[in-house]
Amino acid sequence: MDLSEINRMDRACFVREFGGMYEHSPWVAEAVVGRRPFSNRRALAAAMGEVVEQAPPEKKLELIQAHPDLGGKLGRQRELSEHSAREQSRLGLDRLEDSEFQEFTRLNQGYRERFGFPFILCVALVEKAGILDAFRRRLENSREAEVEEALRQIHLIAKLRLEQAIEPAA
Repeated sequence: MDLSEINRMDRACFVREFGGMYEHSPWVAEAVVGRRPFSNRRALAAAMGEVVEQAPPEKKLELIQAHPDLGGKLGRQRELSEHSAREQSRLGLDRLEDSEFQEFTRLNQGYRERFGFPFILCVALVEKAGILDAFRRRLENSREAEVEEALRQIHLIAKLRLEQAIEPAA
């Protein structure tokens, strides 16, 4: 869809269309709908990012918690959001061999135990081996550093989702 169409959408349609750009967090789209018109998709992405960055810490943590495990059981059971399913499927994370699934499960559990939230990585920018490397490397970080990194990754994910959903300006 193009930006002029987006700028004319009613509130409910806008939230329905863009409420999933930030995983299971329509509150982000609800907060930016009144900021229209957007001059380009970068402006929409920036507005959504601002909403998240200005949110209280507990709301940010709620956003982080809304993300599924990478290569987790939800992918195998086909219970991911449409966006997450497409992103994880690209790397075959929904079709892991048993040994790979066990490795991802072990890393996901270790990460959740250490930080209290799921490991988040913009998988559109890496290959499967890169995910495992990032898991191992980031397990060494502090919780504060991981909250910051999770939010950075979430913004990258949302930006790419928006780029796929909105036609570039002519």
